[in-house]
Amino acid sequence: MADMQSLIANAVGVVVIGRNEGERLKRCLRSLLRQAPMIVYVDSGSSDDSIAFARSIDVHVEELDTSTPFTMARARNVGCRALMQRQPTTEVVQFVDGDCEVAADWIARSRATLVAHPDVGAISGHRREIDRNASIYNRIADIEWESPIGEVDFCGGDVMMRLDAFLAIDGYAEGMIAGEDPEISVRLRLAGWKILKLDALMTRHDAAMTHFGQWWKRCIRSGHAYAEQARMHGASPGRHAVQPVRSNWTWGLGLPGAILATAVPTAGWSLLLAAVYPLWMVRVARSLRRRGHTWSDARLYGVTCMLGKFPQMLGQVMFHWSLLTRRKRELIEYK
Repeated sequence: MADMQSLIANAVGVVVIGRNEGERLKRCLRSLLRQAPMIVYVDSGSSDDSIAFARSIDVHVEELDTSTPFTMARARNVGCRALMQRQPTTEVVQFVDGDCEVAADWIARSRATLVAHPDVGAISGHRREIDRNASIYNRIADIEWESPIGEVDFCGGDVMMRLDAFLAIDGYAEGMIAGEDPEISVRLRLAGWKILKLDALMTRHDAAMTHFGQWWKRCIRSGHAYAEQARMHGASPGRHAVQPVRSNWTWGLGLPGAILATAVPTAGWSLLLAAVYPLWMVRVARSLRRRGHTWSDARLYGVTCMLGKFPQMLGQVMFHWSLLTRRKRELIEYK
């Protein structure tokens, strides 16, 4: 029995990625020590004590080569290769962002679900903010983590994947500076694998957003990700990312441009079209309220969903400008 338990345990490995996460990384690694026999931490050029701490608790560390641009996708691929070398019996990989604490029973529970469902390639659970009331931006993030339960289209950065499924699609797209999680989800599903979300706590996240500039940069990154995903998979079944791309252009540039361009010919009457913005915010807020949220959360989310269209549109502009000019794209960091 002990040998069987050991065999099962050695089939699971963990890849943690991070960059200057400080106490968040320490909390993350400590939450994993009793859950998996092999943990690989991939560091993307941290200047804090992340590497020293990981090594002090016998976590294997991989340091990314600084001559190549950092991406979370590249870090996860490097970590997975290191994991396979150090634990050849690995069958499933739990990917975790370094700013997340993993629930105590998550890895055992998700591993058991994968064993019971051989057609499932990836599995995730609930991600919640550790301190959602620390700022309005943390509250926004906590609401955004909500998604349907059961078979889903996409997984996030915290996810357990079947190794053979991961390898069959060549892992993450290393050149992406954002949006690599929904992108790999598209390829998993196109390859015939299912993605599940369990009704169970998976991770506690620390967004650490305390001011408007962080939220604005995070939205820019989202817009950049939408644009790249649409370029890669917009013609796939389901027209991946096409709808949010069109929405950002419409609300963030098209409608404001049309209102201003026709203001003089219509003697200012076109400005009345701006009323559709608060109406759309109310519609989003009511939808969230029907899902059980407080009016305070619903109003906040409705307003920020609309305001976010503008930085998301800028993120799309940045993506297409980098393609046009062939400039090297760099990480858009909000922390």
